Amino acid sequence: MLEPTSPIIVPMSEHDVDAVHALARECFRVAWDRHVFEEELARDWAYLRVLRPSPAEPVSAFLSFWLVRDEIHVLNVGTHPSVRRRGYARLLMHDMLGFARSRGVRYVSLEVRRSNGAALRLYTTLGFDPIGIRPGYYADDGEDAVVMLLTL
Repeated sequence: MLEPTSPIIVPMSEHDVDAVHALARECFRVAWDRHVFEEELARDWAYLRVLRPSPAEPVSAFLSFWLVRDEIHVLNVGTHPSVRRRGYARLLMHDMLGFARSRGVRYVSLEVRRSNGAALRLYTTLGFDPIGIRPGYYADDGEDAVVMLLTL
């Protein structure tokens, strides 16, 4: 009997751009243009990770973040709607936090829509604290963003 495979997380490559762009369009009201993912791949301080449920399956989730000195800023975490609530975003965040600790990062920050209860709960369980509000942060609808910070 075959054992089920665990999800795999790997750095995003140029071959993943179309899949990640399509996934972002499924996840967010306003997604990055395809060229933004290409630009992120070229930046020394930008890191993008993709998750596949198994090596043979397509990208189901992704995470992008910037590393600047001793801080990480999380830009995007997206999971395809058909596979949400399987812990994929949590796995990606744990992967990023392992990377952060290995690099001596002191702080991890992010913004999240005030209405995104699932993400707020996830980040809180990972140890992030809300430290402020960015009023009208999201250009598409003027929704506020909650600023969250994790001190490592």
